[in-house]
Amino acid sequence: MAFNNINLDQNETLSSEFKVINDSVHGHIKLDKYSFEFIDTVQFQRLRDLKQMGSSYFVFPGASHNRFEHSIGVSYLAGTLVEQFQKEQPELCITEDEVKCVKLAGLCHDLGHGPFSHVFDNEVMPKARPSLQWSHEEASEMMLEYLIDDNNIDIERNEINLIKDLIAGTPRSKSQYDERCFLFDIVANKRNSVDVDKFDYIERDAQNLGLRSSYDAKRLLMYSRIVNNEICYHHKEVYNLYEMFYTRYSLFKRIYTHRVAEAIEMMITDTMIEADSILGITSAVDTPEDYLNLTDDILRVIERSKTIELEKARTLMRRLRTRDLYKFVDEFLLPTQLAGHINKNTIKETEIVSYQSTNDHLTEDDVIVKWVKINYAMKDRNPVDSIRFYSKFNAQESFTIPKQQVSYMIPQQFEETIVRVFTRDPHKVTAIQKAFRRLLKSILPSESNAQPNAALTIPNNYDQVV
Repeated sequence: MAFNNINLDQNETLSSEFKVINDSVHGHIKLDKYSFEFIDTVQFQRLRDLKQMGSSYFVFPGASHNRFEHSIGVSYLAGTLVEQFQKEQPELCITEDEVKCVKLAGLCHDLGHGPFSHVFDNEVMPKARPSLQWSHEEASEMMLEYLIDDNNIDIERNEINLIKDLIAGTPRSKSQYDERCFLFDIVANKRNSVDVDKFDYIERDAQNLGLRSSYDAKRLLMYSRIVNNEICYHHKEVYNLYEMFYTRYSLFKRIYTHRVAEAIEMMITDTMIEADSILGITSAVDTPEDYLNLTDDILRVIERSKTIELEKARTLMRRLRTRDLYKFVDEFLLPTQLAGHINKNTIKETEIVSYQSTNDHLTEDDVIVKWVKINYAMKDRNPVDSIRFYSKFNAQESFTIPKQQVSYMIPQQFEETIVRVFTRDPHKVTAIQKAFRRLLKSILPSESNAQPNAALTIPNNYDQVV
């Protein structure tokens, strides 16, 4: 068994209880035999066909890694952390069953992702089936049940429920796990967003993109311990945690919300919406058997199609392949003080079109408005305020560390909102930007100093430049 970025030698077995994998990020790692009962299934192998970074691969050639290797990395880190707690803090009485479930939760946490991941979650499903409350987390539970049943895996019902709760980050029965809350912070930390899922994807994405990251996840693992039923960190790791959240912010700012990648996301969304009624793309979420075959390959299915009904979808795919992309038009970084004054009702496609000039011939379909929020993983809050630390002088008590005791260079604001405008028709970029800026001028308070970005102003000879 060999796979992208991870080399597995089936004969390299140091013990009948585990196998060794050479992972491009974590090096040689050991996975237990029961993990391979899950890995060697069609449900888990499906993750080979889901790009970890979605449409970013169309912009960054290094972003070719898949959710398959990420999931294995998360399982390894989850196991490393829980086994460290088990060994170094025996008073926690962590059982082997709990260790097993934590590892399997890390392994299976992304089973429910759809094609191009968050594009399917946040764009395709809400547009195609607005009345359906659906998330990839729910799909992960569905696919986990399907994986276990379809492969006759011998596992207790209480273990399955625990794995689901560990993936969700919240126990179903709070009374049963009152003294085990720390277990639910390992894979998906709802308390402060510091978890092994983040540890892996930040490092894996940065490495594949050829970026250097200054924070060290291995140190965070090493200097963590349980205090009062919560994962805490050595006080000297506080700046390392700020570095982690800044690195995540930087990846979102520069990579995940890259303008061209977002334009491609919009094209992929339009393509899938256009083909949905013929191929039943979004109805696949209703049954695990259908969802099993819904991967990034759906674009190739559309391209290979011959039916006249999919002609428009194929045309969009042709545009994507030949780089005739939707175009970024303009953006406005929304000042915090104007957040209550400017919203999705004041800046939307119909409003922009209403400010067009005579003979522009703009329609609502020409314009796409996207509101982008980038933060430190907890909306406008400082996540480090929710992290507790222990001292080298007393490892039994925990405390928070105010940012003014860390550095005066830490930001005052932890979330920003960017209003971006795109067009489906590259020939209308100039007209749409002018209309957008007229709209901005009309809604910005007279006393505001906020202005459109001059560097993005389209020159009069734009058509010749392009």
